[in-house]
Amino acid sequence: MATRGEHQTVPLSVLLKRELANEKIEKPDIVHGQASQSKKGEDFTLLKNECQRAMGDGVTTFSVYGLFDGHNGSAAAIYTKENLLKNVLNAIPSELNRDEWISALPRATGSGLSRTSGTTVTLVIIEGWAITVGSVGDSRCILESAEGDIYYLSADHRLECNEEERDRITACGGEVGRLNAGGGAEIGPLRCWPGGLCLSRSIGDMDVGEYIVPVPHVKQVKLSTAGGRLIISSDGVWDALSAEEALDCCRGMQPEAAAAQIVKEAVQAKGLRDDTTCIVIDILPQEKPPPPPVPAPKKQVKGVLKNMFRRKSPESSSNTDREYVEPDVVEELFEEGSAMLSERLDTKYPLCNMFKLFMCAICQVEMKPEEGISIHAGSTYSGKLRPWDGPFLCLSCQEKKDAMEGKRPSG
Repeated sequence: MATRGEHQTVPLSVLLKRELANEKIEKPDIVHGQASQSKKGEDFTLLKNECQRAMGDGVTTFSVYGLFDGHNGSAAAIYTKENLLKNVLNAIPSELNRDEWISALPRATGSGLSRTSGTTVTLVIIEGWAITVGSVGDSRCILESAEGDIYYLSADHRLECNEEERDRITACGGEVGRLNAGGGAEIGPLRCWPGGLCLSRSIGDMDVGEYIVPVPHVKQVKLSTAGGRLIISSDGVWDALSAEEALDCCRGMQPEAAAAQIVKEAVQAKGLRDDTTCIVIDILPQEKPPPPPVPAPKKQVKGVLKNMFRRKSPESSSNTDREYVEPDVVEELFEEGSAMLSERLDTKYPLCNMFKLFMCAICQVEMKPEEGISIHAGSTYSGKLRPWDGPFLCLSCQEKKDAMEGKRPSG
């Protein structure tokens, strides 16, 4: 027994066991598998099924999956794989409780990195039934709910298929066009000039102009306890298969076999033209086996990037069904696709607390107090938007922010 005035200590291992026991009902079983066929050796994956983090109210466990598809070399993909998760977690204060931590995740995925070569990124963090996805480039993450509905959780930042990104670049002074083969003939996909990259967002690519930005599209959703299946794949898969085709070709398979089957189908359809990588993740109710391989009817893909989530009417099932089976509802918690920092940095968690006070909110470089440029500097708004308040940007990121928002330096 502890004497009066003394604190009784409990071993960390005991606290972890207690926390895991308390989470047992709330947390799903997560099973994953991956497969790849390499053409250039520039695809890399990050698979962490059980991560632990000390919280303000205990310990949380979460899973992390990442896909990094490099271009013009593998340096950016390797560097991002090794550092991105650390940057995201460092951006969240440790004193937040579990719910606050989940709410802060989408904003924290905005931590940027720099490398001359470039990489696409799809980063997925699963905490309980909440799924947070940050993406730049043309790798994609899709979700099939237990009911069979399909949802896109990432954006495709190819200029060829993303009108919003084309408009953003031209509004900021960049150009979008195809390669000129001479004589007025244009060939290939749409590209951003200067630089000639066919993606509008990536990590790295510091040599291809100011309009290629590392600002991710972020979406956070919450599954019901019926669960679902995630597929994260590089463009080698999506150039050959639709979301429905990828899901249908592996229905009823365990994740490892499912990932291999998706890669096989993609390569058979188009040939091995690019690195072709796939991660399959099943999110299942605990202590329940995976469903048997029963073919499901095809469902229409829910929207593209906007208005993707619909709520089922309570009258859509019988009273008996509702009593024993929780409706399969995918609830959208957060979405942010804008590349405009002025839009992204408005949050109920003050970023001066989320990020270290004198650390650049984008590239995470440490600054002396007089070096930081507040995002509120020059603001015409009164009240709480004050130029001496954070968060702060370094000079390089401030210049990029101005370029992204169409502001040009005088002279």
